Amino acid sequence: MATAPEHLILELYRLYEETGHPQDLFIISDTLPAVPGRALDKVAEELYKDPGQRFLKGVLMPFLGWSPWLQKLIVDERIEAYSWSIGIAAYWFREVASGRPGLITKIGLGTFMDPRQDCGALNERSRYRRTCRTSIMYIDGEEYLFYQAPKPEVGLIRGTTADEEGNISMEEEGIFGTVLNIAQAVKALPRKGLVIAQVKWITRSGSISPRCVVVPGPLVDHIVVAPKERHWQSGSFEYDPRLCYNVTPPITRELLESLPKPRRPRDRVIAAKTLLELMRIAAAEKRPIIVNLGIGVPAYVSSIAAEIGVQEYLVTTIESGPWGGVALTGQDFGLAISPFALISMPDMFSNYEGGIIDAAALGFLQVDREGNVNPSMLPGRIFGPGGFPVIAGGSPRVFFAGGFTAGSSKIHVRNKRLVIEEDGPIVKFVDKVYKIVFNGMRAVREDKDIRYITERAVFRLTHDGLVLEEIAPGVDIDRDVLGRMEFKPKVSPKLREMEAEVFEKNSEPLRKLIYSFFKED
Repeated sequence: MATAPEHLILELYRLYEETGHPQDLFIISDTLPAVPGRALDKVAEELYKDPGQRFLKGVLMPFLGWSPWLQKLIVDERIEAYSWSIGIAAYWFREVASGRPGLITKIGLGTFMDPRQDCGALNERSRYRRTCRTSIMYIDGEEYLFYQAPKPEVGLIRGTTADEEGNISMEEEGIFGTVLNIAQAVKALPRKGLVIAQVKWITRSGSISPRCVVVPGPLVDHIVVAPKERHWQSGSFEYDPRLCYNVTPPITRELLESLPKPRRPRDRVIAAKTLLELMRIAAAEKRPIIVNLGIGVPAYVSSIAAEIGVQEYLVTTIESGPWGGVALTGQDFGLAISPFALISMPDMFSNYEGGIIDAAALGFLQVDREGNVNPSMLPGRIFGPGGFPVIAGGSPRVFFAGGFTAGSSKIHVRNKRLVIEEDGPIVKFVDKVYKIVFNGMRAVREDKDIRYITERAVFRLTHDGLVLEEIAPGVDIDRDVLGRMEFKPKVSPKLREMEAEVFEKNSEPLRKLIYSFFKED
């Protein structure tokens, strides 16, 4: 919701209800302009109740997790639906704005976005119509994906203030997103379209500093002042000055302690082990490392780093644009309190795809024998890939961190040992993932460091598939690890126990172990 033009979306649908027009819209977004019950999800709920709706033909949305009604429309084959990574969609707007026919990249090869698999289509209607598509290209003998979608004819964008010349600033928004590139894509040849901007305020000409103008007035055709109840900073906040950096609180221990804490003992073990591996990289590089921490268990890495006082070795980034600071979660994901820098979303994804960051820690839903990862999709549950494909595909090191099984369980830590009283009934290490969103064998060919960290086992990806390298103290390898997988991984001849420090309730042993990495020879 951080740059969602909610007022324009709802007014557009109201116009359709009153007049029957516009019809057969195809909506392309860089993320998802919705949370449950708001913006596009609210519209989708009304459309779902109308079996003869003509308002919406289809969507290209990188993420659908916060729109249950849009998901229902897609699952029931009521509309076309395609999903690319957030980074791919953001880049695509910039490419179209430059007059190019689409985006060329290696991201997505060997995944559900590959035309040899699903071509990014989310249902049968989309597989047949192919309004958005990918194709294989060869450059110097190497494969690339070419992403194509219809050039937008109308752009609905959002800023904070517009002057009388139409210049748009974003001083009360938490991110820049892809707002400028969307406006440019609409205005590009061969057919220049219409750009409508939603703002909170109108100010006199010349009163916005040129340095603060995000979208120049000549790119904007119409300004609409939105009521404040339709211009929230995020899913949970109408306005918080800390989220737009009008108030920049210092990064105190109290602020860091507001980070999400692991609720379950096993989540703390996974996050602590992930932090340990990241700190080994920082010690080897002899500098703070740039990382991306995904949602789920990886988000706890920051809170444990703050708890033990090693956060200065981690430079965190959020895919929406903030560097550093305290990242928010849930419906407010993408915003941060007190970052030290903020860039546009396409520019942030360049740091991921280009391997500029040092490492990423991401969650997983399924892993298979070839190391392929499905982070979020199951039959009837089509969340989409989000930023995952670009981050996982570009980072030189990826730690997939999550629980070994899913579902209700009773897993505890006692006396620095893992105790599995009742295991989760859902197997996550499967013979074949439902959808490939990260291709393991491509990563191996590119010589990337790929590991899978759980509370009871750590695997490394090699040319021979997954290799079990570490197990938790207290677990039975056959019963608790190999017996809970749909395939048999190779077992390292140097199989070892995970560090006892990650199973300590007291954080001091972990802190001492990490600081020992940084002692000079």
